[in-house]
Amino acid sequence: MSTTGATEILRYTAFSDDPAGGNPAGVVLDATGLDAPAMQRIAAGVGYSETAFLLPGADPRAPAIRYFSPLAEVPFCGHATIATAVAHADRFGPGRLVLATAAGEVVVLTSHGPGGMSATLTSVAPSVADIDVEARAALLGALRVDESDVDADLPIRVAFAGAHHPIVALATRARLAALDYDFGALSAAMATWRWTTIAVVHRESAALFHARNPFPPGGIVEDPATGAAAAALGAYLRSQLLVDPPAAITVRQGQDMGRPSLLHVGIPRRGGIHVTGAAVPLP
Repeated sequence: MSTTGATEILRYTAFSDDPAGGNPAGVVLDATGLDAPAMQRIAAGVGYSETAFLLPGADPRAPAIRYFSPLAEVPFCGHATIATAVAHADRFGPGRLVLATAAGEVVVLTSHGPGGMSATLTSVAPSVADIDVEARAALLGALRVDESDVDADLPIRVAFAGAHHPIVALATRARLAALDYDFGALSAAMATWRWTTIAVVHRESAALFHARNPFPPGGIVEDPATGAAAAALGAYLRSQLLVDPPAAITVRQGQDMGRPSLLHVGIPRRGGIHVTGAAVPLP
């Protein structure tokens, strides 16, 4: 925990029960009185891929929430949502939160589990769209990925479950581990097509995926765990008839960064996608 003036800033890592894993997020449980420039300054000072700011209202279980990377505000962030929900549960007790995000209403349930506190978010209504030829070429070029590297059974699409993420499936785990992209070129492409992160994945089995998520718009080379992209992946699998809902998959992320993360994705027949993970405070 730290403070900036009168603002209390908590630090949690999400999608891990070990402080050495997961994706760190800053959490401000009461951002009353902070405007966007102040939130941006705090997020830049914290330096994590996102910091979440709760804005409590009349109902303490239904606050508004805003998310800032070190460089810009984002409409929705899954790992910061999990971190915030667990931080809120640690302070006020577990239960149900209804978060008003810029992308829409997100319900989060927190509970005690064998490994400590965990949270499950339900995304806004998802959608999946084709990617045009120009965008695809720019994306693969910036990722330094050849067409021969792409898994032909998982077509590239842009999926949304609170933020837009191209889904790029690679044919082998080794090629995913070797990912080395052009930061400037990918940042420019993402600005042009308004993508938040890129979900680069490998399907090990029907129920197990490995993922990496470049995030240059936030000033971050890569996210070790990305809940919004995991929700988008669930929406993609459902739309492409690659799962038989209700279904569940596990996403392993962060291994190639040395911060292993575990994301559990529930895919119902319709509606929002469920993403579950643990979170723990950082020392």
